[in-house]
Amino acid sequence: MKKYLAEGLGTFVLTLMGCGAAVFAGIGLGTTGFGVTTLGVAFAFGLSVIAMAYTIGDISGCHINPAITFGVWASGRMKGKEAGGYMVAQVIGAIIASAVIYILVHTGNAAGEIAVFNDTTTTGANSYLPGNLVPAFIAEFVFTFIFVLVVLGSTDSKRGAGNFAGLAIGLTLVLVHIACIPITGTSVNPARSVGPAIFECIQGNCGPLSQLWLFIVAPMAGALLSAAVWKGLSEE
Repeated sequence: MKKYLAEGLGTFVLTLMGCGAAVFAGIGLGTTGFGVTTLGVAFAFGLSVIAMAYTIGDISGCHINPAITFGVWASGRMKGKEAGGYMVAQVIGAIIASAVIYILVHTGNAAGEIAVFNDTTTTGANSYLPGNLVPAFIAEFVFTFIFVLVVLGSTDSKRGAGNFAGLAIGLTLVLVHIACIPITGTSVNPARSVGPAIFECIQGNCGPLSQLWLFIVAPMAGALLSAAVWKGLSEE
């Protein structure tokens, strides 16, 4: 149970900090933002992973991403039942984080200190432009493959990066976001996509929710390929 709680907490922090950066101070608000650009949002996600890796890494391994959990399971490092529990906890953590962002966006005092953000429906949800289905799928598949491959390699008991694994994983996520944000907003994490899509639909825009399947299927497929490739590379 401690592992599941840790995964829920870690995914909560990742979603709150990453999507929060995009919503309150980043690209989601255009001219009303506070100067946090694509690079800033990318670092918000990456730094969240680094922080959580050194906070809950010894408890659960700090997957905080169903794609990573799926890759770890596919590579034979954990049992299916435990992997399923991880994924459920991760999705719940992301939904709670998205609820917090939603509340912050839609509440404020008479002076409108927080209500200034009500001019946007952005929740940090992932989406792609009409006609860009194939590029979006390829991007999520390839970037998740790269990300999960780094996770599997850096956490390998024999060839891993040891205490520097969290740093390597977090910085890789920064790199992935820098490249992928213009295409899909960058998911490579189904849980991180589920929460914002739900609350985006509550706000009246159900487009991201209708596209959610891609941000589940593509990352999971990419993670599966990562597991196969890493098993091939790591075998004696």
